[in-house]
Amino acid sequence: MRTRLAAACSLIACCIWMSADLAKAQEGRPASPPASAECKFPDGKTIHVDYSSPRMRGRKIFGDLVPYGEPWRAGANEATSFVVGADVHVGGKAVPAGSYTLFALPTATAWTLIVSKDTGEWGIPYPGEQDDFTRAPMRVSKLSSPMENFTISFDQAGNVCTMNLEWETTKASIDLAERK
Repeated sequence: MRTRLAAACSLIACCIWMSADLAKAQEGRPASPPASAECKFPDGKTIHVDYSSPRMRGRKIFGDLVPYGEPWRAGANEATSFVVGADVHVGGKAVPAGSYTLFALPTATAWTLIVSKDTGEWGIPYPGEQDDFTRAPMRVSKLSSPMENFTISFDQAGNVCTMNLEWETTKASIDLAERK
């Protein structure tokens, strides 16, 4: 009986020690850590995005945490920066090289990418349509399994960088083609 009690006490002490270590490891770690994505065109010019990557943490994202029909900062914390080193077409619309802020307008069936002229602001509130440089429709598809971390990534093919926004079970994509 004493052996079992000693073993149980040792197991409990070990669990408490491991929990304390885990809590210490997560201390100071942001809930939405900074992330970035970049795509390079064949001539060396780049598209660079800096954003904060929130986590699902068991929440319903689109249509709840991120409401449908309202501009979203495409990430968390500070606004998502979008720096293009070349003149590009964003969904077929001309955008000159420069620094911008990205927002997305999700609905249940369609997404729109918003390229705002405002830069350096916090992610919310959305500055308003008067500051939009352009809005362009995105392709929306369903992911085969849920994605815990919001992620922006690029696929590159020739003079086209396809930007992908993925979170929960949604993938929204748009082509960014270098203007020659």
